[in-house]
Amino acid sequence: MRRLILTSAVFLSACATAPQPSANVPQQIPAQPQIRRGLIGLSASELIGHLGNPALQIREGSSVKLQFRGRSCVLDAYLYPVANGGLHVTHVDTRTPSGIDFDQAACIASLEHPS
Repeated sequence: MRRLILTSAVFLSACATAPQPSANVPQQIPAQPQIRRGLIGLSASELIGHLGNPALQIREGSSVKLQFRGRSCVLDAYLYPVANGGLHVTHVDTRTPSGIDFDQAACIASLEHPS
C-alpha cells in the first residue's frame, strides 16, 4: 500500500509543470495615430473653422451648445470642459429641419460643402 501511494505521488509530480518566473516587464502599447471620426474632441474654434459660424449658440452653466443649419439638416454640437482646459465637443445630434433623425456623416458633409 505504501509503495502504491509513493508511486502515485511520484507519477503525479511528474505531470506537474514547473512554475514560470513572472516577468515584471511593463508592456508598452504602441502609439496609435489619432484618427478623427466626426467632430468629437474638436474645440469651439476648430468646430467653427470646420463648419463656419453657428446659427445659434446657447451657454448653460459651463457647457455650450452650438447649432449649425443647412438646407437638409441641423447639427447640434455640445461642448463641455475637459481636463486639459477649454471646451471640446463631446456629443453631436443631427436631424432634419422638421426634427427627424438624420445621418450624422451626411449632415457633416452637407455643412462642410454647402451647395
